[in-house]
Amino acid sequence: MENNFNVTRTEDGKSVAIVSYITIIGWLIAYFGMHKDKRTELGSFHLRQTLLLYIVAFILQIVQRIILSIAPSGFVFTIFSILSLIIFILWIIGLIGAIQGTKKEIPLIGQRAQSMFPNI
Repeated sequence: MENNFNVTRTEDGKSVAIVSYITIIGWLIAYFGMHKDKRTELGSFHLRQTLLLYIVAFILQIVQRIILSIAPSGFVFTIFSILSLIIFILWIIGLIGAIQGTKKEIPLIGQRAQSMFPNI
């Protein structure tokens, strides 16, 4: 008799990882609905990464709105557009890792996310 426990556990972690990349609402569903009772190493890894990525994106948007309301400038808008594009690229890199079921850190923030949120 073959035990499918590890396969199911791996698939649960992969599902949590993928759903966590689908907006902040997806993160909340992945954490509270899928991960809280059945923690997996892969799920925890990607939940930590996406949480920090969403926090950075949120802060970037707030700073952008404040700066552009004080001093509207095409140059400033271009800089923030480039930073937003970088956030999007990091999100894609993380999502690809989640789809592949790997624990590949997102460049620039992955290592920091793992140390900032060890209890997730």
